[in-house]
Amino acid sequence: MSNAVKLITLDDVCKYFKVSGGTLKAVDHVSLDIYKGETLGLVGESGCGKSTLGRVAMGIHPATSGKLTYNGEELNLRKAETRFKYAKKAQIIFQDPYASLDPRMTVASIIAEGMEIHGMYDAKKRQERVYELLELVGLNREHANRFPHEFSGGQRQRIGIARALAIEPEFIVCDEPISALDVSIQSQIINLLHDLQEKLGLTFLFIAHDLNIVKYISDRIAVMYLGNVVELADSTELYKNTLHPYSKALLSAGPIPDPNAEAQKNRQILSGDVPSPINTPKGCNFAGRCPVACDKCRESKPALQEIVPGHFVACHLVEPQM
Repeated sequence: MSNAVKLITLDDVCKYFKVSGGTLKAVDHVSLDIYKGETLGLVGESGCGKSTLGRVAMGIHPATSGKLTYNGEELNLRKAETRFKYAKKAQIIFQDPYASLDPRMTVASIIAEGMEIHGMYDAKKRQERVYELLELVGLNREHANRFPHEFSGGQRQRIGIARALAIEPEFIVCDEPISALDVSIQSQIINLLHDLQEKLGLTFLFIAHDLNIVKYISDRIAVMYLGNVVELADSTELYKNTLHPYSKALLSAGPIPDPNAEAQKNRQILSGDVPSPINTPKGCNFAGRCPVACDKCRESKPALQEIVPGHFVACHLVEPQM
């Protein structure tokens, strides 16, 4: 991606939450670049910090420390004015289409709300824009005056996508947008997002736990474990040359459509439990579950380093090959 233009840069970002037991380190010193027009996939177990990182990237959660840069400009999202302006550039598609739409609002009101808040268009033009967006996501303009409970899960997610597109953002966080949908509907939503990206020049951060879906839609993939990015590479490279022990275990857990290949697959079963994000280990967060961990892994945290061009790994046991 050397010739690509950086749209979003997360530089040494932390997001901590004060809880009764201490400080929960949801995102712990993460640095990432997201390039214009790409889809960056973000995968990992539940609770690893994926959704929190997505919310930091789009400004819902101001970072505890570190920098967020958009189009080369550092943002101070603790200022309400900056958050408001950035919200027009960055939007989110939520995981649960049943919980993310106000049941008391019509579809037209849901989609038009962002345009009203940002002072876009007059009332007539907003109505026309609502119809355009409904048709763009595969719904009919007759749906505009209905309420969310009148739609299926897949249709509701299309409404959520239309809402995200309404104020013409450049960057969209897709926070597990298909995990709550029937398998038969998931591919339709994925194909819709892919078509919209090509048509509108969008940039996606696609958060998911289904590795096959992430491989299909993503240009690059970042693997997270307990608040840290442990591996980052082009999609093809990551699947062909998986280097981090956690990434290998994660990929081995995914099903393969071919029954013969699935039967012959060497699945890696991890022992132990994920450490608490309130009391993280001294060394590598994965050391307690890693089958190849050494003393150094338990004593010091590995830095995310470039092993081969474009392929980054945070592991003491993986040496740079450049």
